[in-house]
Amino acid sequence: MFSPYYAWDGRRAPEEHCAINVALYGSPARWAMTERGADALARTADTFAVGPSALRWDGNGLDIDINEVCAPWPRRLVGHVRLDIETLNTRAFELESVGRHFWRPIAPLARVSVAMSQPDVKWRGHAYFDTNRGAEPLETGFKEWHWSRARLHDRARVFYDAEKRRGGHTALSLEFDAKGGLFERPAPDFVSLPQSAWRLPRVTRSAKSARLIATLEDAPFYSRSQIAHDIDGEEAVSVHESLDLDRFAKPVVKAMLPFRMPRAKGPAPKIGLGRKK
Repeated sequence: MFSPYYAWDGRRAPEEHCAINVALYGSPARWAMTERGADALARTADTFAVGPSALRWDGNGLDIDINEVCAPWPRRLVGHVRLDIETLNTRAFELESVGRHFWRPIAPLARVSVAMSQPDVKWRGHAYFDTNRGAEPLETGFKEWHWSRARLHDRARVFYDAEKRRGGHTALSLEFDAKGGLFERPAPDFVSLPQSAWRLPRVTRSAKSARLIATLEDAPFYSRSQIAHDIDGEEAVSVHESLDLDRFAKPVVKAMLPFRMPRAKGPAPKIGLGRKK
């Protein structure tokens, strides 16, 4: 959905514009998002492969085999990720009123095991898995949005605020528990966070002030951060994102994206459709 090549191609043939994005934060940090055409794509009902990387769903979780080259500095990014579902959510939320944009938090509570060989890093921890789908470009439906997800012991809290292009505001304040329950909760007030290095406004929901822990991703139209804020009387650490789609729609911004998102020419060798356990 953020592919400049797809936009320049008139948003035709989405199979010609596929990528698997991998980001490692901390040290060592890595970023890969190479776009490939339909000749490098293979998929079934429970598998999705783009070039040498692939994802496989087995009903209980997701196996991800990663074999990418980073950008803008070419370094290998190779390894395996296993995501195990703790809570499976089947409900998709309509983000605006004309049925063109939906968001589904597939696994609000999950566990992850990461084993990378290049670079050599391994860890286990909490995880989250969601998906967005739509029938039009994001910038057609929205001006901006702010989203966050926190793990609170045996539950997750998610805030999703979106300014719609056709007028109005989407405000979701959701709780998911370990038994699979989904609850709509009152949303705390908006609290401002420091602007990003690109002067992108960032806000979140919190009963008290919020604190920026780290900026993980910083682009002219998007930031991903780690924040601390008050949720239901408890200080929680959330992954937070802010997205400005007015900025994204500018031609100069799209022209900058290929530096982080190169497009491979010709087919790439496929590793197969996931790793079976």
